[in-house]
Amino acid sequence: MTREELIIRLQDIEWEDFEVKKAEKTIPKNSWETVSAFANTGGGWLVFGVFQQKEEYTITGVKYPEKIEQDFITALRSNQKFNVRISPTCKKYEIEDKTVLAFHIPVSAQKPVYFNNINNTFIRTASGDQRATKEEIDAMYRDQAFGTKDRELTNLNIDALNVSSIKRYRNFLQVVNPSHQYNLLSDEELLQKLQVLKDGKITIAGLLFFGKVDSIENVITDFRIDYLEIPGTSLETASSRYSFRLDQQENIFEYYFAIYPRLLQQINIPFKMTTDGISTEDQPHVQALREALVNMLMHADYFSSSKPRVRVFSNHLEFYNPGGLPKDLKSIMEADISQPRNPVLAKIFRVIKLAETAGYGFDKIFRGWEGYFKTKPQIAGHFDYFIIKLASKTKLKRSRNGVDTELGVGATPETTQKTTQKQQEIIAYLITHPSAGRKEIAAHIDNITEDGVKYNLTVLQQKGIIRRVGPDKGGHWEIIDNSE
Repeated sequence: MTREELIIRLQDIEWEDFEVKKAEKTIPKNSWETVSAFANTGGGWLVFGVFQQKEEYTITGVKYPEKIEQDFITALRSNQKFNVRISPTCKKYEIEDKTVLAFHIPVSAQKPVYFNNINNTFIRTASGDQRATKEEIDAMYRDQAFGTKDRELTNLNIDALNVSSIKRYRNFLQVVNPSHQYNLLSDEELLQKLQVLKDGKITIAGLLFFGKVDSIENVITDFRIDYLEIPGTSLETASSRYSFRLDQQENIFEYYFAIYPRLLQQINIPFKMTTDGISTEDQPHVQALREALVNMLMHADYFSSSKPRVRVFSNHLEFYNPGGLPKDLKSIMEADISQPRNPVLAKIFRVIKLAETAGYGFDKIFRGWEGYFKTKPQIAGHFDYFIIKLASKTKLKRSRNGVDTELGVGATPETTQKTTQKQQEIIAYLITHPSAGRKEIAAHIDNITEDGVKYNLTVLQQKGIIRRVGPDKGGHWEIIDNSE
């Protein structure tokens, strides 16, 4: 920070990364709180020799700059004051014939950072220092294992895994990547290659992705991923808390298959879709939607007291990730940083082409969503969470009890007239479940019987939107076209 930049900062109120202290003769005691907060959150500048009253700053200067500078740096670099050594950058300025000291406190790679005892752990919120809660401190300790936690072994064996989920994964892999060498492996060999199984024990990642819910809850209490559809533009304006809330699923993979089809119902898709629901290179906004969901599922801190959550409002969607980003968003976007919180989960998703091979996929989310909806995605958060918000300038396409309430962005009367809402729901389900039978489809779509499914499948075939490949038993459905 240059002298000119400092003067500019002094013309504004304190920010999350900037705070001033008078420190005329001694180091103020509350400086240690700010050091802890900066080191635990995002780093920042602590300036001595400036007095703030409301929104006005007065340059008071430091009378003994050499002594204060030496005492401050010594306190940070020794192990007597703080539990972690801190190496600040120090700048000295002469402003209005007075000496001002500025110290840049870097964010620490080892958290929590506290002084004297663990109770003196602080975080930065807005322009203030707040004492961290026990839950926030626990999150910092978990972050020390960033990128390694999901590799840890549980005491559970292969019996803790859901056989149906493994079978579904294998079928999915065969469809999206038929030449992949993993298709030739036995179930146990596949699980070992995916780092789900090691030395006869299941990893945390393997348990989360393929496990039975009862087995998962032996390791992670109250395992769940929330999905809510809210009838309004905000919680305050919603007519009810939610119009739909997803039931608990067995594991992460089953949550994906339960959430993704419902997300597809929220946007208009006036173009061709493949049966795997993935090869959508000409459909960037669908890619953005899928990327946001998978991003949440594979980067979440599943040991947090808060849970991964998707909230669908009438004009935007929110993907809440418990667990912060490893670096600031700008660094991740510019450097394409590939530092997943759960690298084994990331690998499992990548094998079936549901995740990027590098980075967080933010670039695909931004380009895909903004290119179609003309609104830029927003990513915000703190050290222990981040939220991806995908908004539309008008209402998204929504359905309640099988009735369209909006045409949806990009929709036309022709495309909505071509298929009913129930038929669109069936199409969305068949995208990820091409082998589904009438009974399975009826079980996953609200307010429809098996006879209703049979009728709508017949109508969709007559309209040339779907076709049956193979026999009734052992065959699958193929999506031909979802637009005029």
